[in-house]
Amino acid sequence: ALYFTNGQCVAAYLQGRRVQQMLEMIKNFQTPDFTDLPKKELKARVINYPWDLVHHNSEQIALDFLQMNVSGRILGEVSSHAVLLNKSEIYLGEGSTIKAGAILDAENGPIYIGSDVTVLPNAVIEGPAFVGNRTIIKIGAKIYEGTSIGEVCKVGGEVEESIIHAFSNKQHEGFLGHSYLGEWVNIGADTNNSDLKNNYSTVKVYIKGQLIDSGSLFVGLFMGDHSKSGINTMFNTGTVVGVMSNVFGAGYPPKYIPSFTWGGAEALVEHNFDKAIDTARKVMSRRKVEFTDAHKRLYRNIFEMTRDERNKLIA
Repeated sequence: ALYFTNGQCVAAYLQGRRVQQMLEMIKNFQTPDFTDLPKKELKARVINYPWDLVHHNSEQIALDFLQMNVSGRILGEVSSHAVLLNKSEIYLGEGSTIKAGAILDAENGPIYIGSDVTVLPNAVIEGPAFVGNRTIIKIGAKIYEGTSIGEVCKVGGEVEESIIHAFSNKQHEGFLGHSYLGEWVNIGADTNNSDLKNNYSTVKVYIKGQLIDSGSLFVGLFMGDHSKSGINTMFNTGTVVGVMSNVFGAGYPPKYIPSFTWGGAEALVEHNFDKAIDTARKVMSRRKVEFTDAHKRLYRNIFEMTRDERNKLIA
């Protein structure tokens, strides 16, 4: 059977040769068209673009929190000088610490903080929000609603309605809003992204070489695994940065920066593959995570797949 949501195939139950046929279609980004199979309508939320993940995040955090049934469980240590608003909608994992002056504000949505997390003095977290295990929220950080932060991150400055995956750092001042960061990303001090245009028109984003109208006023930065920004980098609304890119320098860089690109507004060159891999291996080893041969093969494939994109941009 094939399962559809608003005319789009979202799931399938297949057997025998159908499975291999489906895999080939997925590999080639084709829509399944098994006309002889029964079709059923399924109520589901379809994620078509990266900004859909960001825009639905607040609601999903609240739903997950409800299903986990952890309301009001405070298993870590909370300073007597910290403030927990609407404590019944807060979960604090074992080994976690909330320092003096920190505020967890769950009045507009739940806050889930995992194990061995440290929230340093005067940081503010507004729900709905999620903070993964062993993450550090820096002094004076402002974490607004709709933000999810993965494991082993260090996050400071101002973050609003953004998703930050594991092992990524945004330690310093600067604004990150309506954005999506992959793993092992590092955001340099005073990096800022725009998430709203001055003329209040909807934000357009480059997807597969074409400008796609997001239909939203608020769209920020999308950055792939192992990419980095230098200090004082500025990103325009709806900027996309691939994997293993290094963005720096004065002015706004292009709104689409392919994987394995090095530079900024003034000039862009190809990031040498071997050097990029060497940096990734060093970064991961500092967190006692192995960079495997499988990782290298994956990134080599991405490097080759995006070669034409880099050549067009650099030319």
